[in-house]
Amino acid sequence: MAWFKRQSGELDTSGEKRVRTEGLWVKCDGCRQIIWKKDLEENLNVCPKCDRHFRIDAHLRLAQLLDDQQYEVDDAGLTSTDPLKFVDLKPYASRLKQAQQDTGLKDAVINARGKLLGRAVIVSSMEYAFIGGSMGAVVGEAITRAIERAAELRQPIIIVSASGGARMMEGVISLMQLAKISAALARLDEQKVPYISVLTDPTTGGVTASYAMLGDLNIAEPGALIGFAGPRVIEQTIRQKLPQGFQKSEFLLEHGMLDAVVHRKQLKAYIARAFEFMIPVNGGRRA
Repeated sequence: MAWFKRQSGELDTSGEKRVRTEGLWVKCDGCRQIIWKKDLEENLNVCPKCDRHFRIDAHLRLAQLLDDQQYEVDDAGLTSTDPLKFVDLKPYASRLKQAQQDTGLKDAVINARGKLLGRAVIVSSMEYAFIGGSMGAVVGEAITRAIERAAELRQPIIIVSASGGARMMEGVISLMQLAKISAALARLDEQKVPYISVLTDPTTGGVTASYAMLGDLNIAEPGALIGFAGPRVIEQTIRQKLPQGFQKSEFLLEHGMLDAVVHRKQLKAYIARAFEFMIPVNGGRRA
């Protein structure tokens, strides 16, 4: 265990004992520098030295996007029934129980209603710590409900993706969610209610192949890994070395797969300006 993650005591030259408490320091994987954790948190969990965007949980994401960190949570009681009674190294039911204990969530998404710079919005924020943010029946149902709620209330919706893709432990049931959510988004588009997709690190697999890329505006955080298959899988399949930065958000923006790459500090204001453009004063949506 590295010294900045370990509680230890030592004597300095004055003979007084100094104690380093676990969790006070964080090592940046980008610049390899040691960062005072409080400084990192005050900087929205962005490295103050190299600007690397650290992964953040779904609750913190909502707190950063919504005014006064205030929001109402919907659909919180949905939980998987383990339809296939799946077992690999351990039962899927055990994985679910452990993930629920670790995150305090029933599954890998939080649906919330709040205000973003004064505008009422609906946000679905994914939790990567819950089995890799994988999309099973519960995530599919929850996001579909959020989209339908946005259509009913005529409030714009933001979906913040952070996922390894479809949840293999639910088999084809997880793959069905791609079509289910995409159909709900098509109905939302018919109602002319805006949808902004925010892609964070990582956004891969079936999530990328469906709702993450179906926004009226698709924006990503800097340095986010975004793709269908992972770069190692692609290299092993085609037996070629991929370009530098392949599947990073900046690479995708350069090749036309994203509309913008936005720094976390500017994200809230950027989304607010986008909604101002999409939603005229009379409440409709631009054609």
